Amino acid sequence: MSINLLTPFKLNNTIELNNRILMAPLTRCMADDNLVPTQATIDYYARRADTGLIISEATIIRPDAQGYPNTPGLFTDQQIEGWKKVTQAVHKNGGKIFAQLWHVGRVAHPHFFDGDVFAPSEIAVAGSVPRMRELTYITPKAATTEDIKQLVEDYATAAKNAIKAGFDGVEIHGANGYLIDQFLHHAANVRADEYGQTPENMSRFALEVVDAIIAAIGADRTALRVSPGAYFNMTEDNRDQAVFDYLLPQLETRKLAYLHAGIFDDSMRFDSLQGKTTSEYLRSAYKATLVGVGSYHFESAKEAINNDKFDLIAIGRPLIANPDYISKITKGEVLVEYSDEMLAELV
Repeated sequence: MSINLLTPFKLNNTIELNNRILMAPLTRCMADDNLVPTQATIDYYARRADTGLIISEATIIRPDAQGYPNTPGLFTDQQIEGWKKVTQAVHKNGGKIFAQLWHVGRVAHPHFFDGDVFAPSEIAVAGSVPRMRELTYITPKAATTEDIKQLVEDYATAAKNAIKAGFDGVEIHGANGYLIDQFLHHAANVRADEYGQTPENMSRFALEVVDAIIAAIGADRTALRVSPGAYFNMTEDNRDQAVFDYLLPQLETRKLAYLHAGIFDDSMRFDSLQGKTTSEYLRSAYKATLVGVGSYHFESAKEAINNDKFDLIAIGRPLIANPDYISKITKGEVLVEYSDEMLAELV
């Protein structure tokens, strides 16, 4: 029987989605200078509330997590109050919304905060800050075990702040070359302690963050995004698959709300994953609820879901171009084509 993407989907006993189409997290840099959501933020998410679930733009857990201008936070009372207005508007329109919790690790820049840039190891990433090309990346400080303990606590606090702000749950950003992902890949993690070298050790930080957030808000409200194939701010290493071969079964026992692929184009195949795409590899190793993403449109996502490649689809750029995406799909109307100029528009 063919699966209809526009019918409800039960994540768990706590959360039921109106449909299988998620709004992918999309960094828009539209917070104010105190990293508080603005009226534009409220309007932007409220217009997209008919998706099954909105995943918010990546939201930093503490000041030194910042690597892009005007990205929102969830670590001050003012930020929590700002997000309350967003979640209330989404809920008023019948939608659900998760906060994506973010620390960028070695792609942070001290231009945005006072202090050190933290990463698993003292390995810099090449390049400069998006939208602020005059700021080049610096060599980070290798986080001590005390630093790591504090980071885990700060992730859990941010999750509790998200629930205070009215979010239905959180997605931990463990993908795309940011802090948690840096621990999971050999190109960024050369530690010789309990957080490095072996698959179990390299998975430790990710699992500690997941477990701390589950303890804080419940597994039913906790999700995770991962990038097993290194492709963004990271170099591929054939040893990485063993890390994810260990991590993914561990995650499955946690009964997360979902696991989300972190990839820009899911047709990309990785030598380090034995030639598999991200979703192919994840589905082979993880049997619980899986979210696909990466250059899919409605029909190709429908085909993939019906072929059991994943369970839900996260749509990104088409939702920038079409705030009324679900309505247009439902009515069979023509979608507006996305273009990069739209990134400057908050509609």
